[in-house]
Amino acid sequence: MMRKIKLIWDFKGPFAAKTAEHHEIHLKEFLEKENYTLKITGFEILNIMYAIAFLVVEEKDMIRFRDALKPHRGEVFSTEKLL
Repeated sequence: MMRKIKLIWDFKGPFAAKTAEHHEIHLKEFLEKENYTLKITGFEILNIMYAIAFLVVEEKDMIRFRDALKPHRGEVFSTEKLL
């Protein structure tokens, strides 16, 4: 089984939550345009001044998505968080 990578965009400030939520829309549009089969995206509000948007890709595709979308950081995606 191939590892999955969670690409993350950080948003800070009073509009962080709305910005992260909106950014996820663009991530979904990009996946659709690229006809990418894995469709795991989301946003999380970590506190009133900090939120993230994220996209999960297979490790073999990470460089392509990183170069195209310029995430702030990435981490190995764990499905344990989904259970």
